[in-house]
Amino acid sequence: MGSNSVATLFLVLAAVVPSILAVTFQVGDTAGWNSVVDYTTWASGKTFRVGDTLEFQYDPSHSVSVVDKAGFDGCDSTGETQSFSGGDTKINLTTVGTMYFLCPSPGHCLGGMKLAVSVLATAASPTTPSPRPSPRTPRKTPPPTASPPANGTPDSESLTPSPSPSTPSLSTSRSPSASPPNAAPSSKGVINYGVIGMTMVLMYGVMS
Repeated sequence: MGSNSVATLFLVLAAVVPSILAVTFQVGDTAGWNSVVDYTTWASGKTFRVGDTLEFQYDPSHSVSVVDKAGFDGCDSTGETQSFSGGDTKINLTTVGTMYFLCPSPGHCLGGMKLAVSVLATAASPTTPSPRPSPRTPRKTPPPTASPPANGTPDSESLTPSPSPSTPSLSTSRSPSASPPNAAPSSKGVINYGVIGMTMVLMYGVMS
């Protein structure tokens, strides 16, 4: 049974139990409300509580008035707060304190038809327990977030060595256009020198 159901059950019991324990007192018992009963003696030894009921049964020559202490002591109903007639009156006790009743018919109160009852609080009823709080789901702690590296501290990527520049290959061939320094003159150059020499000889012979 859930905590809410338990709380509801106790609330129902708190409302029902007082009504079950409430008592209805028939004033004067079987003799009823009349001038032949000593109501001070009748009320002694009885416990009246809020929620109980006083039932007055009487004949048409009587009635019931609710008065204060002064009216009770002086058998004076002129300041009555409530008045009942009809032969069967039920009065609920709703407040803690002393309540005073008398019969307003002439001479009846002086003859002993008056009643004072001391009303106590309702008997202790079961205390309604506070509903239990539902268990909380534990909060999940988020995983720690990686913080950026501090200034001057290399991260993992910066620690990886960069590839070294490629070393030029030693097998790189020289340009074919480069001629060796001691290369022999070509045959075309030899022919040119011979022609120049013959021309010079001829010119020398002509001039001499």
